[in-house]
Amino acid sequence: MNFQNQNASPRVLSGRNVTAILGPTNTGKTHLAIERMVAHSSGIIGLPLRLLAREVYSRVVAKVGEQHVALITGEEKIAPPGARFSVCTVEAMPREADVAFVAIDEVQLAADLERGHIFTDRILHLRGREETLLLGAGTMRGILEKLLPGLSVITRPRMSVLTYSGSRKITRLPRRSAIVAFSSDEVYAIGELIRRQRGGVAVVLGALSPRTRNAQVALYQSGDVDYLVATDAIGMGLNLDVDHVAFAQNRKFDGFQYRDLNPAELGQIAGRAGRHLRDGTFGVTGQVDPFADELVHRIEAHEFDPVKVLQWRTASFDFSSVDALKASLDTPPPVDGLTRALPAADAKVLEFLSRDGDVRALAEGRERVRLLWEACVLPDYRRIAPAQHAEIVGAVFSDLARMGHVDEDYMAEQVKRASSTEGDIDTLSQRIAQIRTWTFVSHRPGWLADATHWQEKTREIEDSLSDALHERLTKRFVDRRTSVLMKRLRENAMPEAEISPVGEVLVEGHHVGEMLGFRFTADRSAEGEDARAVKAAAQKALAAEFETRADRFASSGNGDLALDSDGLLRWLGQPIATLVAGEEALKPRIVLLADEQLTGPARDKVAARAERFVTYQIESLLKPLVDLRDTESLSGMARGIAFQLAENFGVLNRRTVAEDVRALDQDARASLRRLGVRFGAYHIFVPALIKPAPAGLLSLLWALKNDAKDKPGYGDVVTALAAGRTSIVTDPAFEKAFYGLAGYRNLGRRAVRVDILERLADLIRPALSWKPGTGARPEGGYDGAAFVVTPAMMSILGATADDMEAILKGLGYRGEPKPAEEVAAHLKALDEAAAEEDATQKAEEAKPAEPVTEGADAATQTGAVAAQPDEQAAAEPAAAETPEETPTPVAEIKPDATPEAVVDESAAETPAEKPAGEEEEPKPVLIWRQARFDGRKRHGAGKGTPRQQARGRQERDGAQKRGKPHRKDGEKPGFKRKGASHRPREERPARIDPDSPFAKLAALKDQLKK
Repeated sequence: MNFQNQNASPRVLSGRNVTAILGPTNTGKTHLAIERMVAHSSGIIGLPLRLLAREVYSRVVAKVGEQHVALITGEEKIAPPGARFSVCTVEAMPREADVAFVAIDEVQLAADLERGHIFTDRILHLRGREETLLLGAGTMRGILEKLLPGLSVITRPRMSVLTYSGSRKITRLPRRSAIVAFSSDEVYAIGELIRRQRGGVAVVLGALSPRTRNAQVALYQSGDVDYLVATDAIGMGLNLDVDHVAFAQNRKFDGFQYRDLNPAELGQIAGRAGRHLRDGTFGVTGQVDPFADELVHRIEAHEFDPVKVLQWRTASFDFSSVDALKASLDTPPPVDGLTRALPAADAKVLEFLSRDGDVRALAEGRERVRLLWEACVLPDYRRIAPAQHAEIVGAVFSDLARMGHVDEDYMAEQVKRASSTEGDIDTLSQRIAQIRTWTFVSHRPGWLADATHWQEKTREIEDSLSDALHERLTKRFVDRRTSVLMKRLRENAMPEAEISPVGEVLVEGHHVGEMLGFRFTADRSAEGEDARAVKAAAQKALAAEFETRADRFASSGNGDLALDSDGLLRWLGQPIATLVAGEEALKPRIVLLADEQLTGPARDKVAARAERFVTYQIESLLKPLVDLRDTESLSGMARGIAFQLAENFGVLNRRTVAEDVRALDQDARASLRRLGVRFGAYHIFVPALIKPAPAGLLSLLWALKNDAKDKPGYGDVVTALAAGRTSIVTDPAFEKAFYGLAGYRNLGRRAVRVDILERLADLIRPALSWKPGTGARPEGGYDGAAFVVTPAMMSILGATADDMEAILKGLGYRGEPKPAEEVAAHLKALDEAAAEEDATQKAEEAKPAEPVTEGADAATQTGAVAAQPDEQAAAEPAAAETPEETPTPVAEIKPDATPEAVVDESAAETPAEKPAGEEEEPKPVLIWRQARFDGRKRHGAGKGTPRQQARGRQERDGAQKRGKPHRKDGEKPGFKRKGASHRPREERPARIDPDSPFAKLAALKDQLKK
């Protein structure tokens, strides 16, 4: 039925053969309409949502067969030849149809400001030959009876009771709840919260494509999730198994302004709670205030203000010109009860395009104006600004007017922009809205040259985007693991659990945690009720696993176990136990890292195997130390030294045990050597322990005993040892004990390995024992009682000249500075004298031997030996006082001529380092001698060589006759046997007791020189 000449003589509408089925939600209105339609020979039903149209289409197909049913929406068209029934969105319904039955659902939307005029037009004009049904809320009764005289009204009561349950926290909402909000941000925030607490939610937004919304609804309907977060889209006839509806917001933007929902709208949404005969509840949550008692009563009793006017817009458009079309849109309603609708999206687009000169030039003639209006009807699915949407409509109209169809290249470009499935939820939603625009274009008759191709293409893209969006929504808002666990626990069924070979614990195929060693670690993402569910589900699989693992661990080989530097005992990489301090450093305690489920004999087996391995590690890596601690073959002083070595982890400063060492006989020394002990010049130590593995274990055991695992330097010194460093720069922040545990001794700013220090002693010893006139001078030799640093000494230590000074002082030597020229001249004279002596000796060996009597020979030899001390004493000062013929500058001494030259060169500054015009002053060279120390008791702070300690005691006591102790094994280099020459005065220490015999002897020698 059309309005003809409405402005002149408006006609009175008729409601004959029209029945209004009115009532609240859950009254079975839509179900009744489907049953009535299929009872006719043909029919059409209009629904408010594309999603609901899809649902009804499926139900009708199930009744009469797919070949008899068509689905027609703005973006989708399924039209089998000869189809008798059509399921449409209201916008896609024709204004006139030759069918036996017509039904329009949710007719109360005729009062909606944005879409109402379309519903009103179909209510007033579309009729079935035999029957017409109008389905909607009871608020429509008065206005429908006013506009349609003769209308038959049937009211249906709600089949279940709807009750208000008050306010609840979101996390305390009951299962099978729908939470309603009116912005995507709020929907997403609520979804995130429920996912963390309850496992997941389904999301239903008006912006989602029907395919995505169907998938989300199916997720909820199947029971995979128990919560649904949605906008008011769920109030439009979606059949959901919802027991409770909670309003998280009660304000929305209606297209024109933000406003509170009216009671009828709240009742429409709340009515989704309860299905068929099952009662439902509604309430508020979040920041929404509890509903007033009056509002609650109206919703529960379904008593709402009646609709007084319907939105209306003329359907008689004047296409004679653009301006005439615009004027016809302003036609006032012909009868009371109708109100002119606010400008809809199509009218706004027309207003924008009418200002475009190019568009007006193309829109000449009735057909072109009609074509322009059809283009303006293109829906704005993206909800962009009218001006932006008008640009797209203008481009489509321009192509249609000029070419008769939309340009294929333009269409392809627009479709391609929306085809990517990458991006987040909002990005995919925007692309779906964009592709829906071009899906609508592809279904407009005559708009495309190859409409079928583009219909298939846009449908394929929309489906792929919808699937991707559903996947993103599910991934973001659904924890399937928790959902499955909660579902099985509700069913009182024990979930199937298993443990993978790598220790992953799976319940119903979902990861719930890991089994590391004998500890189960639940997935950290589990919270609240989820965590309890995870733990309960895992117990079944873990109960038998503890026993099985205990047996495997007890029979495992040493190769499967490892002791970390942090004290963790690992089995195939998994932590089993940790070491803590025991009563003795070499006997730490073992603490199992196991859950309470490991009990009884199984726990005992694990503990025993762990203890055996730790004992094996200590006894194998630290065998020399264990032998020294436990040996029964030593006694007396040897046993005491062994005990001290064990207590000090294998290294003793020889100076601190000098008296004990002297007290050892050769058999005791041999016994200690057989246990791996080495008697060095500076240390008594066990070389086998100065290796990375034993040193690392020693550091760990000491750190456990002294609670030092967190102190600076733990593990760092052992790392340097493993890298083969013979010396390292010390770090003041490091715990000093870590150096000694790794076999290093702190000397100045460097720490040097003790075995390397013994190699240094091997280089110093010949330099100190050499006497002028006894052959070629060894490297470093100076005057028989001192030495100079050589490159070889620095090389084995990896030290500089400055480092060497601190190292040698720490070892008990004192440095005496001498001018570089004097040292160079002295060394040159010694080398020339040695060369001359060597030439003379070779000449004498070439002469025939003179016969001598045995007695004379013996006398000569005896005289030579007796004269040796005096000759040496005279020779040393003579060598030091040799006049300088032409002093050789230090910089000119060749490295291969004398090794000491390298040391001298390193001490000299280069000309570039001196300011211009200044004369260079060579740095003095240090001549090193053994320092003398006051003798002290062994348990005091005694230092010095054994001989020096003995001399100190003799001088202090004053009652014993001075004697010279015999040389014993292991004494320091520089020890002088009886008959050896005394050192020159200038080479003595600066501080000498004037009453000592040494001072008197020096004074006598000075007098002889004069």
